[in-house]
Amino acid sequence: MGRIEIEPSSSGLRKGDEVRVMSGRDKGKTGRVLSIDPRTRRITVEHANIIKRHTRADSSKNVKGGVVEREGSIAISNVMLVCPACNKHARLGHKVKPDGTKVRVCRRCGTTLEK
Repeated sequence: MGRIEIEPSSSGLRKGDEVRVMSGRDKGKTGRVLSIDPRTRRITVEHANIIKRHTRADSSKNVKGGVVEREGSIAISNVMLVCPACNKHARLGHKVKPDGTKVRVCRRCGTTLEK
């Protein structure tokens, strides 16, 4: 049997966006997007879903051993984008400008989210 290819679907979120966690242990926390995995539909958010990783000391890589706290991934469906204009969590939409470029827009207030 061949491997089933899962088509990565785009959520519209990008690295560096400000998001709010909507469900789970860290519900209500906001943070920047650190990484996105479109294949598994998971996202890593700054200061959310902190996990403890037990690491062994490795002198060749100059790594100290011990318990390291770092961010774990969250399902992309459990976060919402925080609009920089209205400062509220909102859904994401797309609009095509007259020159043909596609931009992301806030569904709540209608402002463009491009820098």
